Amino acid sequence: METNFGGPLGTLIVGIGLSAFYMALIWINTLLAVFLTPLFIVPLTWVQDWWIERRKAASA
Repeated sequence: METNFGGPLGTLIVGIGLSAFYMALIWINTLLAVFLTPLFIVPLTWVQDWWIERRKAASA
């Protein structure tokens, strides 16, 4: 027996599948942004603080 989802049911199934895929993609990208951004921002603030202290010591 051959199964064919080429009609309206197939369009609905593909639409639901693609919607789920893109929602998962957006969710993963959001989580990556939330958790990975501090890993770069915090060390950059340390470097910035070190740079400011160095400039203050050089000008004093």
